[in-house]
Amino acid sequence: MKKYRLDREEREILAAIEGGKWEIVRPTKAEFRHYAVIAKNTLRKDQRMNIRISRADLLGIKARAAEEGIPYQTLVTSVIHKYISSGLPPA
Repeated sequence: MKKYRLDREEREILAAIEGGKWEIVRPTKAEFRHYAVIAKNTLRKDQRMNIRISRADLLGIKARAAEEGIPYQTLVTSVIHKYISSGLPPA
C-alpha cells in the first residue's frame, strides 16, 4: 500500500477518528432530500453553447480527453467549471 505524507491537520483528524472522538451522524430524511436537490441542480446541464475554436485546439482537447478516458465535451465542461469555480480573474 502506498504511504501518504499527512500534514498536521490531517494527522489530527486521523488521530481523532482512530481515537473514537468522531461519531457517524446520519442526516434526517428532510436534510437528505434538501442536499439531493442541491446536488441535482448543481450537476444539471440545461444550457447549450456553440463556440468556434481552431482545429489544433479541438484535436488537442480530443487527444487529452482520450488520455483521460472521457468524452471531449465532458472535458471541456470540466475545464470551464474548474476555471469558474477557482475565482481567478480572467486572463
